[in-house]
Amino acid sequence: MAADAGRFLLRALAERVDACLFSPEPLTVVAIGKAAAPMVSAFLRSHPGPVAAALAASMPTSVSLPPSVEWYRAGHPVPDDVSEQAGRRALALAASRQGPLVVLLSGGASALVAVPRPGVTLDDKRLVTRQLLAAGADIGALNTVRKHLSDIKGGWLAAASRRPTIAFVISDVVGDDLSVIGSGPTVADPTTFAAALDVLDRFGGRSAYPVSAVRLLLAGHAGTIPDTPKPGDLRLQTATTRVIGSSRDVLHAAADAAAGAGYIPTVITEPVVGEARHVAPAHVARMLEIAGRAGGRAAVLSAGETTVRVSGTGRGGRNQEFVLAAASRLRRLGRSAVFASIGTDGIDGPTDAAGAMADPTTIARVEQGGFSIAEALDNNDSYALLAALGDLIKTGATDTNVGDLQVLLVE
Repeated sequence: MAADAGRFLLRALAERVDACLFSPEPLTVVAIGKAAAPMVSAFLRSHPGPVAAALAASMPTSVSLPPSVEWYRAGHPVPDDVSEQAGRRALALAASRQGPLVVLLSGGASALVAVPRPGVTLDDKRLVTRQLLAAGADIGALNTVRKHLSDIKGGWLAAASRRPTIAFVISDVVGDDLSVIGSGPTVADPTTFAAALDVLDRFGGRSAYPVSAVRLLLAGHAGTIPDTPKPGDLRLQTATTRVIGSSRDVLHAAADAAAGAGYIPTVITEPVVGEARHVAPAHVARMLEIAGRAGGRAAVLSAGETTVRVSGTGRGGRNQEFVLAAASRLRRLGRSAVFASIGTDGIDGPTDAAGAMADPTTIARVEQGGFSIAEALDNNDSYALLAALGDLIKTGATDTNVGDLQVLLVE
């Protein structure tokens, strides 16, 4: 409940600080992201004034949307044809001259709407996204490229409206950088074509990407096509964007829940980033050290977003790889303990698991089953091993996303 997208939005609306919401003109509402359905539903229930049009671009959801909402069930993490349809319709709604524009943005938006720049096809963008994900690019690097291949990201959606725009954002990004969350469709973009080219160079080299995409980025770097709107751009002067929910909400709620269950909670405020298999052992060792100092029943919590470099043919996700890589740290622990890492969206990589857990018996159970953690990690096949152990965590899609959560409980 602490990450419920509808609650985040209702809390923000209750502050009544966004004057444009009280315009007598009908509003246009565009909701994009994994939390689009609960956000647009909450907004339409609570807003007393007229709404000219409402659009939601999201993954399939259990939330019932009002019939007045144009719902696009789009692709993620790679955009599909519906993503492009949704993106072009969102731009058309933004460009209409009816009342203020309200944007409800959440994690996953970068894939759920896609409007390729002229000269680049949707297939080109799909290939770019797949290659960057497989190469282990973090969300900042990935979205730097996405913005420069797009006509809706990097401030272009707000620039298209030419009227008051208010965006409410649920952050799934470490540091809550508005220009990175959902590729920043309503804020100025500080990155450049040169930065996008540098990302390609760092993650596989330009030859690994479609020629058309590289050609467009080179043309932009040469100044022959316009860059994304930059800070100070007059087209964005009537746009306001603010974060209304993030991992901090979940961390504080988890700490309160742990205290209520009789644990001594400690929150690690530094975000967990880097390649999952490399950062996990040291991070869990730090959590164990903190738990040891706390004494008694200890709960240590952290949040962030790691990456996975795909070199194998298996199935898994960053949370599952994190747990497997950290399991050895628990093996000789004298006290009863459990460690878990989960995605708050309920989706870890291309699997039906939110994440996984490990305890001091995990390594022994791996050996008894004849499995190999090293082989599973090398083949990016953490899902199969954790499924065999019965250590996957499955919640189903949660219709929200504020990044990943790690929890260590020590008795």
